[in-house]
Amino acid sequence: MNWSMWSIDRILILFVSLAFLMIGLQVTMFHYRQNFIHKAMWVPVISAPIFLIAGLILTWYNAPWLHTLFMALMWFGVVSGLIGFYFHFRGVGIRVGGWALRNFLIGPPIILPLMFSALSVLGLIAIYWKAW
Repeated sequence: MNWSMWSIDRILILFVSLAFLMIGLQVTMFHYRQNFIHKAMWVPVISAPIFLIAGLILTWYNAPWLHTLFMALMWFGVVSGLIGFYFHFRGVGIRVGGWALRNFLIGPPIILPLMFSALSVLGLIAIYWKAW
């Protein structure tokens, strides 16, 4: 069940896992700064370390059930990032002045949830790589 070499899909899974460590730290700092005023703020804070651990284990132990788990987690990451984008975009709009440029600069970062989704898509590309 071990990997036979460092193939591109294995390298991508490792990269995605480590990237979730970084993005998870950033998201945690941003949401902590806002005192987790909305329960949905906990989703990326809790899921990013889970993505990291699952990906690291999959990098070293190539088991079919780990592929399935990682794939499901990445799909969850795509969806939760898109929902986060909605909340962030709405959060900019409810600030005084609405969707003015200054509110995009100082309000919730609308690109960060999309990066969460994009990173999850990269994880899905790594998982589906062999199927193509």
